[in-house]
Amino acid sequence: MRIALTLVIGIHGIIHLLGFLKAFGLSEFNSISLPISKPLGLIWLLTFILFTSSTILLIVRSDYWWITGFTGVIISQYLILNNWSDAKFGTILNLIILISTLIAYSTFSFNNKIKDETTKMLESADTTNKKVLLEPMVSDLPTVVNKWLLNSRAIGKEVIHNVYLEQDLQMLMTPEQKDWKNAKAKQYFTTKPPAFNWSVNLKMNPFLDMVGRDKFENGQGEMTIKMLSLFSIVNAQNNEKVNQATLQRYLAEIVWFPSAAISPYITWESIDKHSAKATMEYNRTKGSGVFHFDENGHFKKFVAMRYKDVNDAEPTKWTVTAIKTEERNGIIIPVELEAEWQLENGNWTWLKLIITNIEYNVK
Repeated sequence: MRIALTLVIGIHGIIHLLGFLKAFGLSEFNSISLPISKPLGLIWLLTFILFTSSTILLIVRSDYWWITGFTGVIISQYLILNNWSDAKFGTILNLIILISTLIAYSTFSFNNKIKDETTKMLESADTTNKKVLLEPMVSDLPTVVNKWLLNSRAIGKEVIHNVYLEQDLQMLMTPEQKDWKNAKAKQYFTTKPPAFNWSVNLKMNPFLDMVGRDKFENGQGEMTIKMLSLFSIVNAQNNEKVNQATLQRYLAEIVWFPSAAISPYITWESIDKHSAKATMEYNRTKGSGVFHFDENGHFKKFVAMRYKDVNDAEPTKWTVTAIKTEERNGIIIPVELEAEWQLENGNWTWLKLIITNIEYNVK
C-alpha cells in the first residue's frame, strides 16, 4: 500500500514538473492545451516540490509526509480547476492522495495522543524508592507465590517501578473468524500507581489497518479501536465493567514484572500448593483472579471471571496461558502466551502473543 501510494504521488509530482517546463518553454506538455504563464509555472514547480518531498518522506517512512502531501493536493487542485478541460482527471489522483493524507494525519494524532499519555503516566509514577526485593519482604505471601518470586529470580534484584515492552500478536476479532490477523503492540506499565497504556496496530488486509489503545489509570479503564485511525469501532470508558476488566488485565500481566506481587493494592490467598488467588483493589475498582504455577514455581496460567463486553450481564471465564518461558533482563517470565474466553459453545482462543522486547525501570 505504501509503495503504491509513493508511486502515485511521485508520478503526480512529475506531471506538475512538466507544467513548469512548459511555462518556461523548456518542454512541450501537450496534455495541457492552454498556455501556462511563468508565474503560474512557478506554482506548478512548487507543487512538484511538495509532492516530491512527500515521496521522499514516504520512502524514509517519516510520519510527517502528510503535511507536504496535503498542501500539494490543495495547490494541485487549484491548477486543475484552471485547466479543467484538460486536467480534470487529475482530481482522481488528488482524491486518492487527500484521503491518504487524512488517514496519515489521524494516525499521527492518535500516536501523539498515546505518546502524551505515556509520558504523563511515567512522569507521575513514584520511582524514588529504589529498593532491592529481599526474601523477608515476601515472607508473608503464600508459599507458591514466594516460590514463584524466588524461581523467577526477582528476589535480589531492584523492585520494578515501570516497564516498556513490545509484542508480536496474532488476533481473532470474532469467534467466527478463521484467519489470524497479525499485529504489533507496545505497552508501558507503572507500579506506583498501577497503570498501563497499550497500543496496537492490526493489519486486517493489505488496504485496511486498525489501531487500538487500552488504558488503565487512576483505577479506571478505557478501550479504543479505530479503523484507519479515523472511525471509532470501540470507545468504552467511564464504565465499571471496563474498569474492572482492565484492572484484571493489569493483575494478570504482573507476571512480566513479578516484584509487583508485593504491591499494597494486591492481596493474596493460598488455594493449594500450585495456585493462589490475587485480589487487586485500587481507587474503588476491584477485581481478582487465580494464578497457577508449575512444579518449578513458574507461571502456568491466570484464570478470572472477567467482562468480555460492556453489554454483558455476567462476566466470562478468561484464561491466559503461558506457552513459553525465558529469562529476560535476569528475570524469568512467560514470553509466549495465549488468551481465551470460555463461551457457551466452547473455548475461544482469540490471542497469541510473543514478547519481542522488554525493559525495566526505563525512567
